[in-house]
This record gives sequence, C-alpha cells and structure tokens, in this order.
Amino acid sequence: MKIIRETPYIWKIEKFGNMKVDAIVFTNSETIYSQEYHEAIQQLINVASLPGIVKAAYAMPDIHWGYGFPIGGVAAFDTDNGIISPGGVGFDINCGVRVMTTSLSYSEIKKYIDKLIKEIYNNIPVGVGSRTNFKFSVKEMKNIIENGAYWAINSNYGISEDLNNIEDRGKIKYTDFNTMSKEAIKRGSNELGTLGSGNHFIEIQKVGKIYNLEIAEKWGLFENQIVYTIHSGSRGLGHQIATDYIKILRDNLKEWNKKIPDKQLINAPFNSQYGQNYFLAMNGAANFAFANRQIMGHKIRKIFKEIFGTDVKLLYDITHNIAKLEEHIIDGKKKKLIIHRKGATRAFKNQPVLIPGDMGTSSYVLIGTEKSESLAFGSSAHGAGRVLGRRQAKRKLNSKDILTELKNKNIRIIAKSKGTIVEEAPEVYKNIDDVIEIIEKTGISKKIAKLIPIGVVKG
Repeated sequence: MKIIRETPYIWKIEKFGNMKVDAIVFTNSETIYSQEYHEAIQQLINVASLPGIVKAAYAMPDIHWGYGFPIGGVAAFDTDNGIISPGGVGFDINCGVRVMTTSLSYSEIKKYIDKLIKEIYNNIPVGVGSRTNFKFSVKEMKNIIENGAYWAINSNYGISEDLNNIEDRGKIKYTDFNTMSKEAIKRGSNELGTLGSGNHFIEIQKVGKIYNLEIAEKWGLFENQIVYTIHSGSRGLGHQIATDYIKILRDNLKEWNKKIPDKQLINAPFNSQYGQNYFLAMNGAANFAFANRQIMGHKIRKIFKEIFGTDVKLLYDITHNIAKLEEHIIDGKKKKLIIHRKGATRAFKNQPVLIPGDMGTSSYVLIGTEKSESLAFGSSAHGAGRVLGRRQAKRKLNSKDILTELKNKNIRIIAKSKGTIVEEAPEVYKNIDDVIEIIEKTGISKKIAKLIPIGVVKG
C-alpha cells in the first residue's frame, strides 16, 4: 500500500490489487498512519474495489470503522454499471441533523435551562425502543413514507416554510411502500416523533462564535443566540430495512457477490430489481426520518413558544446516511451517479452544513463550497468520529466522572440511561475542533458559526 501526501490534509492511496480507483483520505498526519484507524482505511480500500465506482473512494476527517463501508465514507457509482450497498448507507437510514434558531439570547434563558430540558424530555420519547402514544395504521404509514416532512406539516407539525430548509424539501420521490417488509412497517408504526438512543441527542446550544458575519446574518445567526439541534434518524424502520435487504441480497445474489473482499460489502447492481427495491425502500425510510425530525423539531418549537412566547425558525435539516441519485461532472461530462454517503454530509455550494460534536463539546454550522463538489462529490464530514467502542468506553469510564465534567462546563443533562452517558462521553470521540480544522483547510466546507451546548437530552 502506497500512501502519497498530496497536501498537508489530503492523502492518496494509489490503487493496487483489486482496487478500481484510488482512495482519498482527508485527515492529518497523526491519523493516516495510526494503528487504530487501520481497519477503517482497509475498509476504504475494499470500497475502491467495488463494481462501477468512479473517480475515487473518499474518507472524511471523522473516519472510523463501520459495517462494510467506513463511517465517514463517500463513494459514487455509475448508475449503468455500478452498485448500491446497504453497508454504504448504514442501518440508521437518514440519520441526520436539524438546527433550529430562536431570537433569544443566552442571558434570557439561562435560569430556565433545567425547565427546558425537562419539558423536552417529558414531551419527546427517548431511549432504546422508545415509543409514542399513537400507533399508525398501515394506510397512514404509507402516507408518511411517501410524503416525509410534507405529511408532518400537513398534520400540523410545522409550517410550510420549513420545507425550504430541509434537504430534498423533506421528501424523496423515488420510493415504493411495497418494497418494505411488514416487520419494518410494524417497527416504525409507533416510533415516529421519538429520539432513540446511542449517539442521538437533543441539545440546547448558544452561538459561541461567528466566523462569517455576512452569511451568519443571512441565516439568522448571532453571538450568544439560543438554538437547538436534533440528531436522530429512521429508528427501527430503517434498521429493519437494512437487515431485510442484507439478507435478501445474500440469499439471491450469491454469484454476483462471491468476489467481494468483505461479506459486509454485500451489494446489488443498481439497475437490477434487487438494487432498485432496496433504493426505493431506503428512500421511504429516509422520508420517515425527515418526518421524525420534523415532529420533534416542532414539538420543541411549541415548548419555546409556551415558555418564552418566541417563534422558532428552521435553519436546516440534513441527512448523513444515504445513497443519493445525483448528477456530477466526470471527465468533463455530466453523469448520473448513486452517491453513497455513510456518516458523511452533503455539502453543495452555498448549502448549510451541520456537523455536531459529541456530548459536552461544540457543534458547527458551515457552508458547502464549490471545491467540495470538485473534490468529493459535494461531501463533508458528519461529526467527530469515534475512537473508542461502546464496550471499551464502559470499561474505561464511569458516569459519575462524566456528569461532574459536564457540570464543570455548565452543561445540564437529562438522560434515560447512565450507560448512554458513558458510551457517548466526550472521551470516546475525536476532537471536533481538529475535524473542523481539516475540513476548513481542505476547503470542503467553510465555518460559519460555533455552537456550544448548555442543555442535553439523551436516550
């Protein structure tokens, strides 16, 4: 394996063996040769060997080991002779981030933080297997899956202006309810409007620093402003769809997949019936996730209205686990591609890019760039990236110390499980500031504002 340093933060692994394209890693010198990232780098090399891949396989600065594809991985496949892979999307289809802005400053809500996070915790089900009080019929689930955030707004969870600030306007048109299993529909039927657990969170934040005043003002951001961020996805429905199609592809495309370097890279030709069925089901789960975040975002909006009498606006809602049908320039020609972004955020020119930190550290609002489109199919990082697994975290850390650390930072927290607090402690992630610096230096996104947590709700 030959690694070439192209710039201080861009590294190329020249294609060798079965690789069809090079692998490109956006990172620093400490990471590229680090043993703990070796498995993730090997996964990227494996991705570069898949049929129909174009240009290169990319790793964002938050790269870490995942199922098949590394988390923080981006790969584009030709729609005519390329593939689609559930491992290139992940189990939490359309896990994503939503940032909503208020007109309030920190001084105005400082004494209400405990009340705020308690109200949020009481109004939004959180934790493993969290459920809502209502259970949707199969007919209504079809409506939700086909219409995403549109369904939520038509059901009085939001305002029509919200749609202007959601990726794909909160509704992907390529979907088919009949490609989903009964089990997937059943799992989703009482999980809409729930946060879940793991790295999912709701945070009350203050704008700590503005880096680009002109764009910040355009987006309605100002220093010491109160905003809130929601990080969640498609819940059990998306997980079941991934599980279903991994099994379907293993059972039906054994010959096609016999030469893949890792069984977790199971895939189907994009234009095959199996590939299209997964694509349609995945998009349905993505629409469910858009509706899910729309409901939670609007519920918190109502809480702010009741306590402070203030209106709340949606800055942006973005996905970071999905395979998208997009057109990009390849060898001077516009080409239709299926872009896998797994733990990676779309970063088209002038588009808001939302990158959350881990519990207790800052999050960032950035803007997509033209350079991102030419470098990595308009993609950026999605978070800090894990350095410790959940089991390792439980062995090394304890909840008491973490709660003390958060208290010392003036961060209030309410969580359903002490285990989650340990598993999601700041120590288990990379330094978000380092990740953002790499993003900034490579030019795949540019900083607009830094968001500092003051109240956290976890599952």
